[in-house]
Amino acid sequence: MKILIFRFIIPLTIISFIFFTKWWFVLPNDAPHTMLSGFPFPFVGDGWHTSLSLQFFIIEFILDFLIYFLFWYLLIFLINRFIIQIRIPKNLFIVLWSISLIFIFLSFYIVINSEPAFDIKRDWDMQILETGYKPLWKHQEKPD
Repeated sequence: MKILIFRFIIPLTIISFIFFTKWWFVLPNDAPHTMLSGFPFPFVGDGWHTSLSLQFFIIEFILDFLIYFLFWYLLIFLINRFIIQIRIPKNLFIVLWSISLIFIFLSFYIVINSEPAFDIKRDWDMQILETGYKPLWKHQEKPD
């Protein structure tokens, strides 16, 4: 199972973490309307200190990543244990890790160039106005 974690579960976690997300249009207390992203917890949103900036919430990010990891771990574990023995071909291993590394580098590039603000935890209350799901390639406009 240790080999499956490295070869299959970690890349699937990274790919699904970036591809499948939820947007949240919220009204924070004493702040303008804000778009947040993340599933099941919003961990990144528009920054308020300058335009085109982002704010990241570390605890929510870690919890989201752990939930995605546990989902893939349990799914692969159950399939490997009770249905069929999973063997990862070297080509699939290379493709999955290549895609994962490309996503990681692109994410780092976006973070570095966005004048980010990092907070340990989101420390403000919010009213959720609207939510929805979006793929990575679709830009979500703020609802009216």
